[in-house]
Amino acid sequence: MTERILKPGSTLGVLGGGQLGMMFTEAARRMGYGVAVWDPDADAPAHRIATHSFIAPFSDVNVRDRFARIADAVTLEWENVPAELCEWLERGCPMRPSGAVLRVIQDRIEQKQFLSSRHLSVPAFSIVESALQLRSAVDRLGLPAVCKTARSGYDGKGQWVLRDASDVKQVEHILRTANAGRRWILEQFVEYVRELSVLVVRGGNGAQCVYPVVENRHERGILRETLVPASIPLDVAETATEISKQVVTALQGVGVFCVELFQTTNGSLLINEIAPRPHNSGHYTLNVCTVSQFEQQVRATCGLPLGETRLLSPAVMVNLIGEEVQAVTSGEGLYALHATAGAVLHLYGKRIMRPGRKMGHVTFTASQVETATETARQFIARIRRSS
Repeated sequence: MTERILKPGSTLGVLGGGQLGMMFTEAARRMGYGVAVWDPDADAPAHRIATHSFIAPFSDVNVRDRFARIADAVTLEWENVPAELCEWLERGCPMRPSGAVLRVIQDRIEQKQFLSSRHLSVPAFSIVESALQLRSAVDRLGLPAVCKTARSGYDGKGQWVLRDASDVKQVEHILRTANAGRRWILEQFVEYVRELSVLVVRGGNGAQCVYPVVENRHERGILRETLVPASIPLDVAETATEISKQVVTALQGVGVFCVELFQTTNGSLLINEIAPRPHNSGHYTLNVCTVSQFEQQVRATCGLPLGETRLLSPAVMVNLIGEEVQAVTSGEGLYALHATAGAVLHLYGKRIMRPGRKMGHVTFTASQVETATETARQFIARIRRSS
């Protein structure tokens, strides 16, 4: 059956108005669509370019009703919006992805159990519902291990690496003082060669397209840089792509998904996490792909054919974190960046700067990935000296 297509002039709703919501809004407006942004934060950058702006908690029923009357289809920029809100909205219009998909992905325990039940490889894990259970989970999995909150948490927040008994004792204390009903997941620490991710786009008719496999490098739990294409053998890239497609098919997801994987020291691939929306590691698509991840999100939300994912050149994307943004927006740093061949600056327009906050990114393009990598390395060294 042919999916209903939303024509330009329709209004797309997006839950969340941070940088991902902003870049979705930019793509949608360019393609002729209106955008209704709902974000409780009045300073969220997408509000400034939205056709309709809703600044209220996601629990506000009156705003929910007004938002639903305006939106012809709805998507999201963040997986931690209330699943029950998404399920309510999809009674009246397409919700991409669905509330049911969101429920699986929002909870790391549910997500790991879902993947395991489909015979998709994940790190060994154990459910933790109390400080007492943490000790027994450590006994089963051994150390080192990683304890994560089952819900919420991103960019390293809500995660603790346990390497010895003192770490276990410290996290036990955190768990004892947590609110009732909280759950955690303990995962076996994975010795990996590199972290990979794959963007998979799936339409309502089941059609899929996949972007090249990328390599991600983190600092303090926050993505530092993404290299595309990843420096991996063809067979590893093919396996990573196939696993990622299987994940999204199993979810029956519609929209843009990012599947994060570990390439282990023994050569196997393990699924780390899934994001049901455009991803930081996919920002390179804005500059070096024929169709960006954000345009794909518009296409999937509107029932349009998915775009091609052709890579036009190698690239390295570098995040600007906290005060680092000052190194490229004033003085010699501003001049030097714009004098760099192949460098493209993206600023998110966030008015408040704080440690660990993503303020923008720079994509370095070149005919050879080695050239882009070296230029990015020099840039990172420069902003570290300046901040």
